[in-house]
Amino acid sequence: MQGRHPPPSTPEQHNPLAAERERATTLFRLTLSFMLVVVMTFLMVEGWRAWRDYRQAFAMAEDAVTNLAQATAQHAEDAIRQVDILTSVLAERVEGDGLQHIDVPRMHQLMVQQTRIVPQLHGLFIYDANGRWVVTDKLGTPESANNADRDYFIYHRTHTDRDVRISKVVSSRSTKELIIPVSRRLNNPDGSFAGVMLGTVRVSYFVDYYGDFKIDDKGALVLAMRNGDILVRRPFIERTIGQSLSQSEIFTRYLPWSSAGVAQVKAVVDGTQRLYGYRVLSRYPLVVEAGISRDSIIAPWRQDLIKTGLILLLLITGLVGFGIVVLKQLRARMAMETELRRVHRQVQDMALTDSLTGLGNRRRLDIVLSDEVARARRQNTCLALIMLDVDYFKRFNDRYGHSAGDECLRQVALAIGQTLPRSTDLAVRYGGEEFTVLLPDTDRAGALRVADQLLQAIRDLNIEHADHPAGRVTASAGVTVNSPRSDEVSPASMIKAADAFLYVAKHKGRDQWQAESAAQAAQDRPDGVRKNLSEF
Repeated sequence: MQGRHPPPSTPEQHNPLAAERERATTLFRLTLSFMLVVVMTFLMVEGWRAWRDYRQAFAMAEDAVTNLAQATAQHAEDAIRQVDILTSVLAERVEGDGLQHIDVPRMHQLMVQQTRIVPQLHGLFIYDANGRWVVTDKLGTPESANNADRDYFIYHRTHTDRDVRISKVVSSRSTKELIIPVSRRLNNPDGSFAGVMLGTVRVSYFVDYYGDFKIDDKGALVLAMRNGDILVRRPFIERTIGQSLSQSEIFTRYLPWSSAGVAQVKAVVDGTQRLYGYRVLSRYPLVVEAGISRDSIIAPWRQDLIKTGLILLLLITGLVGFGIVVLKQLRARMAMETELRRVHRQVQDMALTDSLTGLGNRRRLDIVLSDEVARARRQNTCLALIMLDVDYFKRFNDRYGHSAGDECLRQVALAIGQTLPRSTDLAVRYGGEEFTVLLPDTDRAGALRVADQLLQAIRDLNIEHADHPAGRVTASAGVTVNSPRSDEVSPASMIKAADAFLYVAKHKGRDQWQAESAAQAAQDRPDGVRKNLSEF
């Protein structure tokens, strides 16, 4: 086996134009590098500035929605607290006197007076245990008025807690306005259910308050119950009142972990992307959300970015125009160089490829095997080599002819190529019906597994061979695996070892592989012994 051939001389080594081409290539690279450095500098500086302005715009927006959420939360808490205190005082008075002893005219006047004082208050109502209207601030009581079917009434009748309860928005039966019920349970002296004390808050009170804030057209302000039911929303659309936000991102991802914060999410009501500040009221189970649309945040930044981009585009265009003038002078020459290199590579590939099978040829094995031995020695890895030979191939040629023999070798080569698991593995036609497979970074177990797969792939071709005991084409293989750092290994010794075990596999019955160490291979087969395996 010959060692690695030295690389052939290249035309550049003897061509007097080589130095000029090298200078042209260097100039091309320097010009292109200069253009790229300048362009990248512009882009990096402007990109950093744009990113800084972008973050600053969102930082200012976060401050704005945080302050807005805090202001609306405080407003809602104050509005509900006033009604809470008022209903608490009235309930205590009613329970002290007894529901059956209420001075209805006097209580009515008191309720009217309080309703005038508290601007958000829509009305005050006292219901008995059956839901009948006992007294209210309204001038008249509707005939057969009864609120026993209201959610808040049912709740207080079935629950003994004395806390104030805020319920979802309903339409007033006395004025038809949208109202938020704020209610508490009334008890008899023995603790039994006596009725309900109710204060109602106008939804329009919050709508008017939210309307005074200057936010963008797509902005939103929301007051919702802790379970997600919307009480008030700006922009006010009546059908959105009562919709649930329980599946929104703020309620599912943020509120369980923090009672206040900022989140950029998509609204479930209208699908608008907004930056929201959210806050849970400290005293009541209510949540406020103040949102500014993402478009309004980035619109000024986008306009500035477009202006900067246009200026940058003009600068880059001028630079590119200058570069094109220079590069055009080199393009033709570089194109010619590229074509020459391409043709050279094609010729080189043809010289290293077996024309019949499309695999590498023996010369390619010589080159790659030397490189892989050196690499395995440097990296202290294993290197495996498998040599295969088609069994009884001379008999196959004698019976079916050389054309069929060539087709058989092509199919065997295709099966070998398709079986190799990695792109780094190399398969070559070593000569005649012999093939060699090089497996870098492969230990003994891996090499034997690949050998099994290769022999099985050849069996699976199921090519008829009447002069073969098995009746079909098979192959035998010799396997050697070495660690070049620890073993005395050379390309020739590896091929010799693989060839020796191929010889052993032939004599032990064919259609199998044999493998041992290189030293054992030398013992099994004396140096210089190589018979013509085509008969086997």
